[in-house]
Amino acid sequence: MIDADLQAALKALYLQNDERLRQEFDRSLSFQDGLFDRWERAKRLGFGDKASIYNSSLVYGAVTVGNGTWIGPNTLLDGSRGGIAIGHHCSVSAGVQIYTHDTVMWSLSGGKAPPRTGAVTVGNCTYIGSQSIVALGVTIGSHCVVAANSFVNHDVPDNTIVAGTPGRQIGTVEIDGDEINLRYV
Repeated sequence: MIDADLQAALKALYLQNDERLRQEFDRSLSFQDGLFDRWERAKRLGFGDKASIYNSSLVYGAVTVGNGTWIGPNTLLDGSRGGIAIGHHCSVSAGVQIYTHDTVMWSLSGGKAPPRTGAVTVGNCTYIGSQSIVALGVTIGSHCVVAANSFVNHDVPDNTIVAGTPGRQIGTVEIDGDEINLRYV
């Protein structure tokens, strides 16, 4: 049970900070996401310059993130069994889960088979839509789009748009200088 005075002080801190966030940024965040600075956390985790990660995000094992990459709230980056490398200027949207292992065969074998493991790599300038899951051993190229609620269980080449469960190519990203076009098949 939390002490009543401590609870009152925490509530007052939350309300004060929430009002500031609403005035300055027109947003209201959870206590932890509103209280802790996303850029400071990214720096503390050794991520690239100007990267950010919400406090509600979980980070396990070896995870590297490039410059300017945004990691949204309530994400799971589980690099505990091979590592995760995310390039620069990526967006990893709210609720995304990236795994470097699974225990399917271990479970089905009654603990006899080892968990499967494999590193995950995400190239530069890639967008991963909210609630998507990236499975172990997957490489997602640069300039890719993963649509929301997708399950990516195979490699994705550069300049590809994928969607669905399992993720399938639904288009390409075409870049001509500063102009970017999404072409759907």
